[in-house]
Amino acid sequence: MMRMAMHETVSIVVIDDNPGSLELLSEALVRSDAAVYTASTPVEGLELVRKHRPRLVITDLVMPGMTGIEVLQNIVSFDPSIDVILMTAHYTTETAVAAIQRGAADYLQKPVKIAALRERVAALIESANRRNKVRSGIADGVHDLEFEGLVANSNQMWDLFEMIQRVAPHYRSILIHGPTGAGKDLVASALHRRSRVAGKFVVLNCSAVVETLFESELFGHVRGAFTGADRDKTGLFELANGGTLFLDEIGDMPLPTQAKLLRVLQNQEVLPVGSLTSRKVNVRIIAATHRDLRGAIASGRFREDLYYRLSMVELTVPPLKDHSEDIPLLARYFVQKFCREYSKRIEGLTPRALLVLQRHDWPGNVRELEHIIGRACMLAGGTMLDVEDLPEHLVHVDATPNANVADTPSPLAEQERRLLEEALQASKGNQSEAARRLGIGRDALRYKMKRYGLSS
Repeated sequence: MMRMAMHETVSIVVIDDNPGSLELLSEALVRSDAAVYTASTPVEGLELVRKHRPRLVITDLVMPGMTGIEVLQNIVSFDPSIDVILMTAHYTTETAVAAIQRGAADYLQKPVKIAALRERVAALIESANRRNKVRSGIADGVHDLEFEGLVANSNQMWDLFEMIQRVAPHYRSILIHGPTGAGKDLVASALHRRSRVAGKFVVLNCSAVVETLFESELFGHVRGAFTGADRDKTGLFELANGGTLFLDEIGDMPLPTQAKLLRVLQNQEVLPVGSLTSRKVNVRIIAATHRDLRGAIASGRFREDLYYRLSMVELTVPPLKDHSEDIPLLARYFVQKFCREYSKRIEGLTPRALLVLQRHDWPGNVRELEHIIGRACMLAGGTMLDVEDLPEHLVHVDATPNANVADTPSPLAEQERRLLEEALQASKGNQSEAARRLGIGRDALRYKMKRYGLSS
């Protein structure tokens, strides 16, 4: 059976053994610019899929003869570019995530809300159109290549964007891996926005919190709980209630706090420091780290049970050197950003300036590129960024971190090295504290430590 909208732009197949549900879904989707084909059995549905090669398939999970998961597996084997939405009356976060990890584009609870269905279908079709533009090389400007503040035209990054879109409505906890400066915070923010939860997006950088204050920051405290606690304090879990808590650099969290975090995740209850009464919370958790947590587990620095609780879904943000084809696009994006910020008119970068950017190995990843473009835009006097607008260590290869600085010492380099050593010694190896003493970012500190062969 087929129902067609006035202007056909995309094909959709709906499979459901319930005639009433099938009729409702087809009526709901006919308002979109789509050709909607319906089937009451999985076998008939798969025949329609092979015949029409639809952009989208919507299928019930529990049907006689074949489950929705089996339908999904058949479709993925036939054409993995077809998006599949599964529907079930027995929704759980675990089954939703499991279905998405097997290739489903989305997972909806029955009875399906028509408005939500139309919204999801429209989002999937738009995403598929943009993905096809990117992969065919016909994307039109930065708008087509932007996803929730992230910009890319590489397949590697768009695969990540697609997974963000799929898991965002369903996750309870998620773990993001990636090097410093790669954009883990932007991925976390994108997950929160795409989740459509009503609550706040609350951030805690675990590497910036003194160990003795961790519990108070996360769970709050009551007046008189410890010296200096002259009033009640709301913890970040309660502040994020109904929303998302982003725990950046989770690998730097002390072991005692890890144990208490695990209990909160298991029970969805927090106990403020000094209180005898726990409080219920409903919080989604996003954790991020640049560290090897499995290695930390093996060395006893991270709890294995917490790792498995956090890593229901794992996403990896690649280093910039692994998707270097995005450098020209990112550079153009940042030029536009800083032109607005500084009220300047800069049209772009010269070919030789782009060549300099593309040959750099980017130890600080996208954040380093952003800082370099921002500095260049601030100092530039012309309408094009050229080589002289870029930092010396990019232009002269022998000044990169791979060069042996000790072979060609200079008074300035020796003074910088001495200041780094003094700051690290004074902060007892704490890189965050050393960076604060020097008035620079932690990424810049690590870059300079690598350049001079220093360790904390």
